[in-house]
Amino acid sequence: MFDPSREQARTFFVDAWRKHRERTVLTPLEQIAADLVEQHPEYHKLLEDPEAVERDFSPEDGQINPFLHLSLHLAIHEQLSIDQPPGLRAAYDACLAYRGDRHAALHDVLECLGETIWRAQRDRAPLDALAYVECVRRRAAS
Repeated sequence: MFDPSREQARTFFVDAWRKHRERTVLTPLEQIAADLVEQHPEYHKLLEDPEAVERDFSPEDGQINPFLHLSLHLAIHEQLSIDQPPGLRAAYDACLAYRGDRHAALHDVLECLGETIWRAQRDRAPLDALAYVECVRRRAAS
């Protein structure tokens, strides 16, 4: 299983964005990452700064960690492509129909994934896949 360090994960996004801007050849995974970055113009300047890899983003200071945000998007991309956990794709499709906007629907899924990860960490328990999918379903109905 691929288990990059914090620096490796961050460098991956910085490098993918740089290669995209330079119009050089990207691997399929780098292309997905560059597409995700493209959808987040608020992160462009940050990802163009190589020193950003070392920066801390504190939730206590009201900061969103852009690398975490993009990593969650990347995880969701993979989850949706294989419908894992089962039912996630249908729940996402319902969110998409409700929202009428792909990125807004993906952010619904992202919020649910973040909440599921937080609960698992807080409770020192495995991720609750059923609760994750149900959270996405609820967002599609709200």
